[in-house]
Amino acid sequence: MSVGVERISKIVLSLRNSSRLDEAEMKLADIHEEIDSTLLIVQHRLNQSCEKNGIKVIKEYGKVSKVNCCAGQLNQVFFNIINNAIDTLENQKQPRTIVIRTLIKKAELNSHSQSQLDRSDRIVICIADSGPGMTEDVRRRLFDPFFTTKPVGSGTGLGLSISHQIVVEKHRGSLRCICAPGQGAEFWIELPQ
Repeated sequence: MSVGVERISKIVLSLRNSSRLDEAEMKLADIHEEIDSTLLIVQHRLNQSCEKNGIKVIKEYGKVSKVNCCAGQLNQVFFNIINNAIDTLENQKQPRTIVIRTLIKKAELNSHSQSQLDRSDRIVICIADSGPGMTEDVRRRLFDPFFTTKPVGSGTGLGLSISHQIVVEKHRGSLRCICAPGQGAEFWIELPQ
């Protein structure tokens, strides 16, 4: 009973942290705590079907500093990407894994790029799944509003579009997807440090 109460209190705290969606000001946040908070919220979906052994999450957290961000909005990004990965993996055979990596990407010293992002150190969050991947045509349209590959009534096609807007416009970062049919999908979120 005490384990159940402790778990419920952690879930409530995670929900409270995630509900900071309208906090407009930037604050220093620990990216690992934010990812863990999101994983706690979707935990029931990860191990929903015992006969399929659930979906395994592998965390490969690097040594990254806190980042100046709107934590609630980033939680929404993590939630959208992880939820999509779970949707993709639900009907897959083993292995069904989601790998979440964090690392620091150093600035390109001799970069002639106009991008401010290339001229500064960045925190990278990579969320990869072992799903079926996608075609190049689907990948190109991923961040378009109302684009979805889910059946009618199952998705609005707004999750990745909103996520892209949060990362690129609000945080001056980048969000991209690397994938190929049969090789899963990797979403790379890069945020200025």
